[in-house]
Amino acid sequence: MTKLIVDGQEIEVPAEYTLMQACEAAGAEIPRFCYHERLSIAGNCRMCLVEVKGSPKPIASCAQNVRDLRPGPNGEAPVINTRTPLVKKAREGVMEFLLINHPLDCPICDQGGECDLQDQAMAYGVDKSRYHENKRAVEDKYIGPLVKTVMTRCIHCTRCVRFTTEVAGISELGLIGRGEDAEITTYLEQAMTSELQGNVVDLCPVGALTSKPFAFNARPWELQKTESTDMMDAVGSAIRVDSRGREVMRVLPRLNEAVNEEWISDKTRHVADGIRTQRLDRPYLRQNGRLVPASWSQAFAAIAAQVKAVGGAKTGAVAGDLATLEEMYALKGLIAGLGSVHLDGRQDGTKLDPAFGRASYLFNPGIAGIEEADAILIVGSNPRKEASLVNARIRKRWRMGNLKIGVIGEVVDLTYAYDYLGAGPDTLADIVAGKHSFAEVLRAAQKPLIIVGQGALTRPDGAAVLSLAAHAAVTVGAVKDGWTGFAVLHTAAARVGALDLGLVPGAGGLDAQAMAKGGVDVLFNLGADEIDIADGAFVVYIGTHGDRGAHRADVILPGATYTEKSGLTMNTEGRVQAINRAGFAPGEAKEDWAILRALSDVLGARLPFDSLSALRAAMGRDHPGTLRVGSLGTVDAAPLAALAARGGAIEPQPFKVAIDDFYLTNPIARASATMAECSALARGPAAIAAE
Repeated sequence: MTKLIVDGQEIEVPAEYTLMQACEAAGAEIPRFCYHERLSIAGNCRMCLVEVKGSPKPIASCAQNVRDLRPGPNGEAPVINTRTPLVKKAREGVMEFLLINHPLDCPICDQGGECDLQDQAMAYGVDKSRYHENKRAVEDKYIGPLVKTVMTRCIHCTRCVRFTTEVAGISELGLIGRGEDAEITTYLEQAMTSELQGNVVDLCPVGALTSKPFAFNARPWELQKTESTDMMDAVGSAIRVDSRGREVMRVLPRLNEAVNEEWISDKTRHVADGIRTQRLDRPYLRQNGRLVPASWSQAFAAIAAQVKAVGGAKTGAVAGDLATLEEMYALKGLIAGLGSVHLDGRQDGTKLDPAFGRASYLFNPGIAGIEEADAILIVGSNPRKEASLVNARIRKRWRMGNLKIGVIGEVVDLTYAYDYLGAGPDTLADIVAGKHSFAEVLRAAQKPLIIVGQGALTRPDGAAVLSLAAHAAVTVGAVKDGWTGFAVLHTAAARVGALDLGLVPGAGGLDAQAMAKGGVDVLFNLGADEIDIADGAFVVYIGTHGDRGAHRADVILPGATYTEKSGLTMNTEGRVQAINRAGFAPGEAKEDWAILRALSDVLGARLPFDSLSALRAAMGRDHPGTLRVGSLGTVDAAPLAALAARGGAIEPQPFKVAIDDFYLTNPIARASATMAECSALARGPAAIAAE
C-alpha cells in the first residue's frame, strides 16, 4: 500500500491504482470521457486532469499509476489536488476544445438527459464560444440495424473501438484519419457482427452512438424504470426495463459482477418490440378446425370436459423455456393432482436429470469462476450464440494470458484462439483414456474447466455423453476440494429451475418428446414453442404469442411475458434471481400461475394457494433453495463420481450446436422485427435467397 494526500486527506491505496482510482477512493469526483473501468486506458480526452505537487503541468489521472509518483524532498507522501483553480481552469480548457466542433443539437439528440457531455458541460462549460470558424461535419456511418450514428457529435474517446476489440472480440470499428479528418468508422461501412454490439450505446459518452430501434421514441425522464432479470438465455443478466404506460420501450443492463458485469446481449437489449407484437390477449377455442375467441369460462369448460373424458392418467404437461419457478411449481402440482406422472420441463430433449445429482446439471464454478480457470475444454457448444456473456467471460480470461482452450464439436468463431480437438464423442473418449495431448494440458492445470453444451446432451445418447464428460472431469482432476470444474451450459432460462423443481417424468411417465409424439391424450403446454406436437392430442396452450404452440393448440389461455409478471428464475449456474413486473399483460391475459390456479378449481384438483406469496411459501417448503434470491449456494460434487461410472453406449456422429440462429430462439424474439432484421443480416443474402 502507498500513502497519498488527496485534497488534504491522507489515504493508503495499492501501488497499482491509477491516480483517478486513488482520488475516487478519497471521495473526489473526477470527470472523464475516455476512461472506463473495463477497458484499456487511452488517455485521450484529458478531462480527468489533476494537479500533482511538483509537476510542471496538470496530469491525466487515468493514465498514471500511484507507483510512478515521487515522494517529497523529505520523503513526504505525494500530494494530489483535484479542486484547485489550476485544475478547474485546465478542465474548462479541455471542455472548450471538446465543444469547438460539437453541434448544439441537444433538443433532438436521443442521448439528452443521460449524456455525460451535457453533465460535464454544466460543470466546466462556458456560455459562449471564442471560436468563429465553421464547425466541422462528419458523414454518418451505417454500422448495422441496432446502432444509430451521428458522427458529427463524436469526441473520439474511442470507448466503442476498445469495447469491440477487447470485449466483443471483433476488430470492426476503428479510427481513421488525423486531426480534424479523424473519424470512427467500420472502414467499409458494413454492419457489425457481434452479439454484444449494442453495448457501445451505453459506453458512448455523447450522442454519437444511440439505439436505432429506440430512436425518437421517448425521453429518459418519461420512462418508468424497473429492475429485473433477463430470460432470453440461461445467463440471467441483470437488466432494467424502461416502460411507458403498458409498453416496454427499452431494456438496459444493470451491474452484476457475478453474472453479466455491465453488459447484455443484443437479443436481451432489443427484443422489446417483440413483447407487444403478435400477442395473445384473450382465450381461444378450436371449432371446426379454426381458433375462435372464447370466454375464460368456456375455455375452462372445454378443458375440463376433455380431461374428464380421458382421465388424469392420459394427461401430461410440458413446460417451456421462459417459465418462472412459480408457474412450473403450480403446473407440477396440477398434474400431480390429476393423478398423472407425465411431466417434463425439458422440451429440447436434454438428458439431464435431477436423479444424477444437482452438480450434474449446473455451471458449477459459476460464471465469474471462469476467470479462475487455467485450461478450458468446450464440448458440444458454441457459447458465443448460446450464452454471449459467458463467451465474453471466457474471452476476458483468455486475454489475461496463460489459458489453453480446446473445443470438441463444430468449428466456429468464438472470438478467441482455441485448439480444435475433434468433432464428436470419440475425441472426448480419447481425452478420458489419456490418448489425446489435450488431456495432459487439463491434468497439468490447477483449475481445469470442462463446459458441456446442450448440443452434446440433447442427442439420443446424451446421458452417455454426460457420463463421459463427468468421467473426463474426474479423470483430469477438475473435481476436487475447492474446485468443481464441471459446468453444464444451458440455453433456456427455465431449464435449471425445472430440474430443481423435479419437472421430469415420474415412474413410468413419458418425457416431452414421447408426449409430443402422441403419448398422451391431453397435453398442457406451458409456453413450449420449440417442440413439434403431433396431431391427435388435445393441446391446451398457456402462452403469450401466436407462435408454434398456439398454432397447434385446441385451447389457448393467454399468459404474461417476463416483463408483465413478478416471479423467480434460476440461471445456468443455479443462482435464483427475481423478475419484477414492469407493466401489465394486454387484454384478458393473466399471469400463468393464476391461470393454473383457476384451472385447478375447474378440474377438481384445487391448488393450495390463492396468492403469489402463498405459492412461494408452499414452494419454499418443498424446495427451500428456490427462495434464496441472489445466492449461489454450495453444491455437493460427490454424485459426479457416480455419474462418471454410469457409462453408456456412445454414437459416433459429430456434435451439433444447439442454436442455429442466435436472434430467433423463442416466441418473443421471433415476434420482433428488429431480431428478424438482425437474423437476416447474420444469415447473409445467399441464405435469404435460398429460402
